[in-house]
Amino acid sequence: MGELIGVLSGKGGTGKTSVCAAVASALAQFGERVLCIDCDVGLRNLDIALGMSDVAALSFDDVCSGSYSLLQAAKHPIYAPLQFLTAPMNCPPEQIDIEAFGQMLAQARKHFSYIFLDAPAGLEAGFHLAARFADRILLVTGSDPAAIRDASRAAEVLELMGKTNVRLVVNRVNEKMFSKMKLTVDDIMDQAGIPLLGLVPEDHNVVLAAAFKKPLLFQTRKGAAAACSRIAKRLQGMNEKIRL
Repeated sequence: MGELIGVLSGKGGTGKTSVCAAVASALAQFGERVLCIDCDVGLRNLDIALGMSDVAALSFDDVCSGSYSLLQAAKHPIYAPLQFLTAPMNCPPEQIDIEAFGQMLAQARKHFSYIFLDAPAGLEAGFHLAARFADRILLVTGSDPAAIRDASRAAEVLELMGKTNVRLVVNRVNEKMFSKMKLTVDDIMDQAGIPLLGLVPEDHNVVLAAAFKKPLLFQTRKGAAAACSRIAKRLQGMNEKIRL
């Protein structure tokens, strides 16, 4: 049975969607069958991060309603094992049929090794939709004080939801800025209150890949791409050292 992975953040601007796309792409590169679902009804951008902005994609609501089969989800033009469902355009999160969404995910478990749910930033309905069904949660944060505080609050909400398999990903890490702020990764872990899964450095290739409509791992194998590949290996259970 496949694993449902919710990718969440307490605030916007953490690069959550870029991390989601890169980790999913890495798993597909490793030969895993992966489904990415954009749960951000308001500001859907996962297709851009995946390098699929020019690919016609069904929405998860198209599948939930029974209009299309799950296996008709858009296929990635580079990574054959990866498929994608976008968010519906005119369906607020509060109006999503939770039961139908859950049934679709149950079917997805039978066909995919990993199903990524890219939630909208913040703690509203879309956050709860993704977290509700997730077996494992990647909580993405930046290193600035506001991002860390919001990650801590998100961790508290997840704990109240009964979610225990939550891991922290610190994105856009700038070692020089860390030094000036006298901040360590241990400090961030202590403030957020959850174990660390990975560090992802600040990397201009993230922006370049999106501009060229390519996935990050196709643009480069260094920097953020390498870090997300290491995170993917940890999700597979490999003993991969946490480093930048």
